[in-house]
Amino acid sequence: VQLQASGGGLVQAGGSLRLSCAASGRTFMRYRMGWFRQAPGKEHEFVAAISASGGTTYYADSVKGRFTISRDNAKNTLYLQMNSLKPEDTAVYSCAAQYSGSYYVHGEYDFWGQGTQVTVSS
Repeated sequence: VQLQASGGGLVQAGGSLRLSCAASGRTFMRYRMGWFRQAPGKEHEFVAAISASGGTTYYADSVKGRFTISRDNAKNTLYLQMNSLKPEDTAVYSCAAQYSGSYYVHGEYDFWGQGTQVTVSS
């Protein structure tokens, strides 16, 4: 599966952005999906993940209550709604797909899209 993330940009603290991740192919609905982010000089950080059906979601403590992950299997698209953004949310955000494995571990995802930059100004 090929993934294409979009929707990043520059926003003031307290603002909102919605990221999208468009997937090619007819098997999107079989994949568990996740969002990770990487700030300059830091390791990849788990942000959120969602089961193949969309029925179960997982969040990092740092974004819980502010971010919402969702998917539309009919449109082959993954979303990340980000509200109440903080400067510490500034990073390159990437979407990823896996058949199985830990939702939280970067290395257990099989496919990655290119990142989209999110910058939150104070």
